[in-house]
Amino acid sequence: MSGGETVVQVLLPLALDRPYSYLARRPIADGTMVRVPLGPREVTGVVWPAGKGVEVPEAARLRAIVGVLDAEPLARDLVGFVDWVADYTVTPPGSVLRMVLRVPEALGPERTMTGMAVSGPRPARMTAARERVIELLGDGQTLTRADIVRLAKVSASVVGGLVAAGTLSAHDLPALEPFARPNPGLCPPALSPAQGKAAGRLRALVRARSHKTALIDGVTGAGKTEVYLEAVAEALETGRQALVLLPEIALTSEFLARFEHRFAAPAAEWHSALTRRQRERVWRGARSGSASVVIGARSALFLPFRDLGLVVIDEEHDPAFKQEDGVIYHARDMGIVRAMLADAPAVLSSATPSLETHVNAEQGKYERLRLPERHGGAAMPAISMIDLRTAPPERGRWLGPDLFAALEGTFRAGEQSLLFLNRRGYAPLTLCRNCGFRLECPQCDAWLVEHRFHRELRCHHCGYAGGVPEACPYCGAEGSLVACGPGVERIVEEVAERLPEARRAVLSSDHLTTIAAMRDLIAAIKAHEVDVLVGTQLVAKGHHFPNLTLVGVVDADFGLAHGDPRSSERTYQLLHQVSGRAGRDRQPGRVLLQTHMPEHPVLEALVSGTRDRFYNSEAALRHDAGLPPFGRLVALVVSAPSADSVMGAARVLARSIPNEPSITVLGPAEAPLAVIRGRHRMRFLVKAGRRAPIQDFVRQWLSSVKLPGSVRVIVDVDPQSFL
Repeated sequence: MSGGETVVQVLLPLALDRPYSYLARRPIADGTMVRVPLGPREVTGVVWPAGKGVEVPEAARLRAIVGVLDAEPLARDLVGFVDWVADYTVTPPGSVLRMVLRVPEALGPERTMTGMAVSGPRPARMTAARERVIELLGDGQTLTRADIVRLAKVSASVVGGLVAAGTLSAHDLPALEPFARPNPGLCPPALSPAQGKAAGRLRALVRARSHKTALIDGVTGAGKTEVYLEAVAEALETGRQALVLLPEIALTSEFLARFEHRFAAPAAEWHSALTRRQRERVWRGARSGSASVVIGARSALFLPFRDLGLVVIDEEHDPAFKQEDGVIYHARDMGIVRAMLADAPAVLSSATPSLETHVNAEQGKYERLRLPERHGGAAMPAISMIDLRTAPPERGRWLGPDLFAALEGTFRAGEQSLLFLNRRGYAPLTLCRNCGFRLECPQCDAWLVEHRFHRELRCHHCGYAGGVPEACPYCGAEGSLVACGPGVERIVEEVAERLPEARRAVLSSDHLTTIAAMRDLIAAIKAHEVDVLVGTQLVAKGHHFPNLTLVGVVDADFGLAHGDPRSSERTYQLLHQVSGRAGRDRQPGRVLLQTHMPEHPVLEALVSGTRDRFYNSEAALRHDAGLPPFGRLVALVVSAPSADSVMGAARVLARSIPNEPSITVLGPAEAPLAVIRGRHRMRFLVKAGRRAPIQDFVRQWLSSVKLPGSVRVIVDVDPQSFL
């Protein structure tokens, strides 16, 4: 090694389990982004802290760093977070780093962009396309060539022709638009005594600049958002940044509007629908500190905040916080870790906390802040059951007489209703009444779901779509295929038939494929342009519809018969949240649950309002079984292109299970969905006590076997789904 040279460890954003060693002309701070050679190409990596026991190759065998990027190093807490997530999820740290560096445009100096503006006379020869471009750029607008092509719906040659004619000329666009600074003292809300007490406690936690986890446990409509926004205000006043995680960022127009009203500035948004330029702006803003508040989906955890002072996880119970592919992690749990490493409080908010959170609060690990009443004097809705064993719907219908009478009465009173059914499409199953054949996905072990509005059959696991055949593919009988069971489309069809004058809408991911469409529908519901809303679980995401007074649950039993240990908890949370959409304003609300099992503990708890008794009963069952939160689980899903390959790989893994008395391995067994996207699946379930070294056990196990390249093993620590 020549004078002045040093060896640095560089982590690359690839599926690598350790950093690589490189030569540098001088010492480089941890977190610095660098360009390094890797084989025949160059990649961007990050200088990483040297781990214990790292063996550094001889300098003569090392390649040199190509260059140091002109960008601030990643903060120490983010570097630590990458390592923490990788260790906990049994994932290569390079794969986690890839989530941090997912905006390549933001890694170097900020780029200038060239835009086009009208600077000369209109051309002698005008066309409709040229007219659209000139109209788009009116009032001194300057846009990039790509934006002009997209927004004016013209070809690039049209823009080039206007440049050649002297009508358009090139101009440098300004740097990325800076974020407006929210004003924490502008519009403080009028809080109830309970809200004020909770908000004061959260402000104190933020001022302390140390980590603690608090739970805002309030009924639906209690004003939990206003409370944690006071914690955001405190973070702003102390000069630190805040991150608010939401389970469905696409449905948050109401929240964003409320934020802007409170702080007189919009928050930075982070979700998958952003353009590249928007993502770059938020990424750079988080790193520079100019994006003082980010409202985001779970991946916002990996933004490079300059000084993170608060992490809020709203609707913390929501299953959408679990990332199920790539790096598999739970954003609620990782959000708490992100806050801990940043010496910042984490705030969880929910009317129906997850059982894990409830137990942590009961044990004193989390501080519970209760909001027992709805804000503004609104009353909780009255919940009652309709026993379908004694009052069933008419043949071929799904709304029983009691529910339909309530629906019709609500409509005649000029109020809105919600019909909830957590089944997408028209019917969950199509079969042949001649031979009994069921239409299945050709790539998955799952039935095809009919979507009559789109005139196709779809698989909700792999995305396969095809037309509805005229004849049974098995027996050839024509006109024999029938739809079995209801989906939301079938409920809308029934409402249209029986209450044709009512204005109807469907809130389902199949019908609203863009953020703009979802926000438009929500605005239409608030404006009372919809009388009857039919929806899946998307309707339970914290919406506030002031004129909605009736919630009808078409099938309250859905989800109760599953073998998943979380099925009762999940069903309770979902039905409770859906029920909470009713009566949130001055008019009282009511909820009707259609069920064949009125004696089920979940439904009894909903009707009686004994949430904590239900939670404590569920906790006792989990405790006795050694299940989370009192035990640990890790799922290993083994997949391969053929059944023989996956069985062979599972046998190899089964023979290699390490001997650890404190840990039990169940399986291998065929996964409930045995085939997905053409890959056959087997699963193991690793079960252990809270203190058992379960991640080390899994790492040791997997490192001891060599499997064919066609075989994949997915590790899911703390699995939320058992499919």
